[in-house]
Amino acid sequence: MAEEFNPIELKKLYRPDKDAAEHLGQVTIVGGSRLFHGAPILSLKVASRIVGMVFFSSPEASVGKVAEEIKSKLSSFIWMPFEEIEEYLTKSDAILIGPGLMRFRSEKVPHGERSHVCDEACQETREITQRLLTKFPEKRWVIDAGSLQVLDTSWIPQGAILTPNKEEYEILFGEEKPEKAAKKYKCHLILKGPVDIVCSPERSVEIKGGNIGMAKGGTGDVLAGLTVALYAKNDALLSACAASYITKASGDELYRRAGVNFNADDLAEIVPQVIKNLPG
Repeated sequence: MAEEFNPIELKKLYRPDKDAAEHLGQVTIVGGSRLFHGAPILSLKVASRIVGMVFFSSPEASVGKVAEEIKSKLSSFIWMPFEEIEEYLTKSDAILIGPGLMRFRSEKVPHGERSHVCDEACQETREITQRLLTKFPEKRWVIDAGSLQVLDTSWIPQGAILTPNKEEYEILFGEEKPEKAAKKYKCHLILKGPVDIVCSPERSVEIKGGNIGMAKGGTGDVLAGLTVALYAKNDALLSACAASYITKASGDELYRRAGVNFNADDLAEIVPQVIKNLPG
């Protein structure tokens, strides 16, 4: 049976000493495509405010042009050529893969839970996801969106955090209970919904809060970026629970200010203020 998350647990999050020169962590974000170039940008907006450095790369060259334009407003990340991805993964504390990667190139391609044609875009995402996850299994991984949708359970690195919505969960695990899936594959799950269910191999935790405004596109990318940033310096279960709680709390703060009239960019912007006001 799932326990309800106690916000007092947030006191356990890593907090740097303001008077000490400390390593704040480095993360790499792998994602983006011609269709979804904004998804990883939302993730890096959040992550770059928490860790010391964010490296960002995409197999889609056009995303690099978008990234360079973004750097005029948000300079605290490094865009790297995709052919150099492995050397950056080696020096990263945690890695997010999947936001904006494509499961299919066109809506005309048959796709869905029961019938899906894995076209060229899907095959590329599968190859990248499999290669990186299996080559660097010792790394702290957060697996999201496009990579989740093409993932084979045999590729899941031990200790990884997966962030599926209901449909993505069913594609990957079918009718298996989240608690059993986390234990079987030795991973951590953030099953997103009106109440998030966060599972580790040993525990199941409910995260309440949030509102209908968070059903808008991009909020999951914010959650993924926050998760990988926290995972750079904290254990997996605490990172997953804290990211879910903070994202929902940020959405609720926006709802108090503007009702449902906010978007994922607003959510990314307010997360640091909500973190500052956490207990402890």
